[in-house]
Amino acid sequence: MGLISFMKEAGEKLFGRGEAKAAQETAAAAPTQANVDAANGAAAQAIKTYIEAMNLSCDGLAVKFDGNYVTVSGCAPDQPTKEKIILSAGNVDGVLGVYDDLTVAQAEPEAQYYTVVKGDNLSKIAAHYYGSASKYPVIFEANKPMLTHPDKIYPGQVLRIPPLS
Repeated sequence: MGLISFMKEAGEKLFGRGEAKAAQETAAAAPTQANVDAANGAAAQAIKTYIEAMNLSCDGLAVKFDGNYVTVSGCAPDQPTKEKIILSAGNVDGVLGVYDDLTVAQAEPEAQYYTVVKGDNLSKIAAHYYGSASKYPVIFEANKPMLTHPDKIYPGQVLRIPPLS
């Protein structure tokens, strides 16, 4: 099991609505162990729902949240899907890191991870990793469906940088 770190204050705002918000408010008002456990369970469910909304399939997908860290487990069909599940879980506001307990059905080379900083764009990142700014579509495609447009990245976001074929 590996730990992938993320910026806690960056990412999708999943905990500010629905059951996750209600459970967090209850836990903040009355911080009993039962309320904290309920808030963590609601947060874990929100993250799992988000992963599933990205159409990332994983046999036996399980998501746990402990207030700062997410643990994901199950069997992904391939390495890119595994990495996208980790990124989907980690690029959530309020998540400090993801413990990777996922397996893959089909082993492939692992991607690198890159944390976006102010002033970055995909071309600049591609030039750094691949030696050519024109290879930015490789990074964009590797991060779909989390990325919907090559210009919509933000500081603190963690991206997959796959090896070139």
